[in-house]
Amino acid sequence: MALVFVPESVMKAPNALYAQSGGPTAVINATAAGVIQAARAARGRIGKVYAGRNGIIGVLAEELIDTSREPASAIARLREAPGAAFGSCRYKLKKPEQDRTQYERLIEVLRAHDVRYFFYNGGNDSMDTAYKVSAIGASMGYEIGCIGIPKTIDNDLPLTDVCPGFGSVAKYVATSIREASLDVASMHTTSTQVFVLEVMGRHAGWITAACGLAAERSDDGPQILLFPEVPFDEARFLERVKATVARVGWCSIAVSEGLRRADGKFLAETGFQDAFGHKQLGGVARLVADLITDRLGFKHHAAVADYLQRAARHIASRTDVEQAYRLGAAAVKLALAGRNAVMPTIVRVADRPYRWKVGVAELKDVANVERTMPREFIDADGFHITPACRRYLCPLVRGEDYPAFRDGLPDYVRLRNAPVAKRLPGFKP
Repeated sequence: MALVFVPESVMKAPNALYAQSGGPTAVINATAAGVIQAARAARGRIGKVYAGRNGIIGVLAEELIDTSREPASAIARLREAPGAAFGSCRYKLKKPEQDRTQYERLIEVLRAHDVRYFFYNGGNDSMDTAYKVSAIGASMGYEIGCIGIPKTIDNDLPLTDVCPGFGSVAKYVATSIREASLDVASMHTTSTQVFVLEVMGRHAGWITAACGLAAERSDDGPQILLFPEVPFDEARFLERVKATVARVGWCSIAVSEGLRRADGKFLAETGFQDAFGHKQLGGVARLVADLITDRLGFKHHAAVADYLQRAARHIASRTDVEQAYRLGAAAVKLALAGRNAVMPTIVRVADRPYRWKVGVAELKDVANVERTMPREFIDADGFHITPACRRYLCPLVRGEDYPAFRDGLPDYVRLRNAPVAKRLPGFKP
């Protein structure tokens, strides 16, 4: 009987590629751990797991990281590390009908490294990219399973009850404004009477709403929330601040960076745009605080949570960590089941006790769709959250998942991020 030669490439299991996109969260690396550990457990079905260095830019430049060079202990510790362990980026690919070059390059890189599973961890624009890569792969005759994995502190992706990353930022801002409110309450007779905290949220006020969790009783801070979904009415706002200070002696306010006037213009538009074409915002807390002092004479302090809110792994929500990890593992399961152009989701089963399960959505129904706060989550006067919103939010911030500490500070893992040898000519993204 003649021997049949089977090429080594045929015998090997295909590889997978994971990339992180957009702003990091406190739990994005928990998702990475879920992907890598699930892929390692699928021996014989998935070979190596590569990661794009600095997100999709690294994939285009063929700058890949070999995660198989990391020990199991390091991958396990990813679950409690903030930032983006493999690097991230804000980079929007052009539409395929305008320029297919970048998409074709992506497929070339995937083909060169025998990658048959692509996991893209990000928000709205990232889900759109994953969807388009799946379509280009099919048109080029290259079979590739593209799975989008949700990640955004803004909580604005549709078809999932919550986005991994949101629960932890919600816990951080609610904790921060509760503590700051107690500080102001203790000093208002001789010092600051108004405190304003600016949180992220361009079009969706979910993070602002989370600040409202800190106010469990009447007159607790924050007494006022300013949502991007509610047009800013200067006169009504100032009257509410004046009445609150008259009644309580002080006032604590949370405001979304995306607060808009009735004409739709942002209060704090800088005139610049980010890489995705979004108008850059900043400084709305200062604008609101100065307005209060100018018109009402109250002494104020203003703060911007900025990167602190999304990087605060030390006070992450245990619910959020668990959901982020499980969606990473679920993405691998979907890929191995032959699914393509889909995203694992969180499906709420019950509020009390809180129960949830993993669902699945088509990327075409998620890409570039933004979910804002429903009106029934904002009270009638537009300045606070409703009981329905509180029921939705409360389970998402529950539980603690502290990282390891060393010498009094969090001890976060640092990966080797060993590079994969390039096989293609250079390419400038």
